[in-house]
Amino acid sequence: MDTIQGLPTRDAYGKAIVALGEKNRNVYVVDCDIGKSCKTGEFMQTFPQQYVNVGIAEQNGCGLAAGLATCGKIPFVTTYAVFGSMRMLEQIRQEVCYPNLNVKIACSHGGFTPANDGASHQGIEDLGVLRTIPNMTVIAPADYHSAYALVKAAGADYYGPVYLRFTRDAVPFIYSEDDTFEIGKAKVLSEGSDITIISNGDILSRCVAAKDRLVESGISVRLLDMHTIKPIDREAVLDSIAKTRGIITVEDHNIINGLGSAVSEIVAEVGGCRVSRIGIQDQFGESAPYERLLEKNFITVDNIVETAMRMLK
Repeated sequence: MDTIQGLPTRDAYGKAIVALGEKNRNVYVVDCDIGKSCKTGEFMQTFPQQYVNVGIAEQNGCGLAAGLATCGKIPFVTTYAVFGSMRMLEQIRQEVCYPNLNVKIACSHGGFTPANDGASHQGIEDLGVLRTIPNMTVIAPADYHSAYALVKAAGADYYGPVYLRFTRDAVPFIYSEDDTFEIGKAKVLSEGSDITIISNGDILSRCVAAKDRLVESGISVRLLDMHTIKPIDREAVLDSIAKTRGIITVEDHNIINGLGSAVSEIVAEVGGCRVSRIGIQDQFGESAPYERLLEKNFITVDNIVETAMRMLK
């Protein structure tokens, strides 16, 4: 795939929380000692009284955030996806989601985007783990502009626990800064009548490229950005069942319990079409270039196109 100009979605997070802090002094950042990596430095400099670094102590950070939320604050706990979804999972469940507190878990290094950092830093299970917890909202923005808008929406207009997944490395621009986003509402990038492709996060750009190739071949493609995995936009999935002959889900996440599973649950309840899931093949990553990791798991433009062709036959 050709390189396309873009930025890491973690950069958008860093800018969005500053914008939130300027409008609401109840916005806090609880940093787990990785502010440089997660882009909280500008917030720390601008609002030092609203910034707390707990050190490498994610569970404590989550507990502190829960306490802040009981006092009317809007804390963003900031760490890596592997730690934010698993190391502090018990605290998220017991101290944040069970009492339904207004805490945001903002995590960089989602999926394979840490690449050469290896399996220990590649958060490939996070979305599935957290979507199983009651009261939790789970969001995976696809590019810089959507990440900026969704972080602001989560902090300004949306009450309750939210998990936000960002990328370490640059991902291509898909949207403009004028595009609008609603938590829980899929973004329809194109309408079509043959096949539906549903994706999110860093993989959406590959689905755009696959859609273009399929359209050139005479195939009509409905393309959805399902940035919110929970609550999933059920109506958008039902529309896809009604309008097209099959659904392909594509994600930078374990094939089990991620976006593909969420879509398949709806399809299994109502019937009407086939689903094919493209994603990480229930295996850990490794230290390797990002593109190589995707290829090893068949998360490629070629495979998306070939899968669509097979489904339509």
